[in-house]
Amino acid sequence: MDPNQMQAPVENYANPKTCLFHVLFKGAALAFYILSALFFNSFVIIFVVTVLLAALDFWVVKNVSGRILVGLRWWNEINDLGESVWKFESLDQDSLARMNKKDSWLFWWTLYLAAAAWFILGVFSLIRFQADFLLVVGVCLSLNAANIIGFTKCKKDAKKQFQQFATQTIASRFQSTVQSAFTLV
Repeated sequence: MDPNQMQAPVENYANPKTCLFHVLFKGAALAFYILSALFFNSFVIIFVVTVLLAALDFWVVKNVSGRILVGLRWWNEINDLGESVWKFESLDQDSLARMNKKDSWLFWWTLYLAAAAWFILGVFSLIRFQADFLLVVGVCLSLNAANIIGFTKCKKDAKKQFQQFATQTIASRFQSTVQSAFTLV
């Protein structure tokens, strides 16, 4: 075989089951909402099932696929003063650098595309003056936006922690080098 014709190996998904469920719940909530008018006359059924699927998606993304696909985790706590405090966890930088690029790409793109789809559906509901369906879209968009905000803040916090670690490591090495140079003199 000619070496010029050799291609780099195509990277596959490292966690195909997690990727499937990451996309499945988003797609299920969107598909049910869009197609439900064809099969159901009851707004209550549409609301309950759509919000339930969106809540399952929220939970899967926040607690499962976020950890496995991008190595990030977030949650929110109320401290003793009654203030909301964001908490973030991430893998160390070496582990984050080894994360599968396809998994990460799928995670971020589906997160943003689902929010865009809910936003567009909200605009359609607004144009058609369907306040009840706008409520469904608002709940689903809020759940999706919470994950976007949480994971974006978590990613920024992980980068900040890495920069602080790198700065501290360089400073301590510099300090030990200077101290050893002075002990030789």
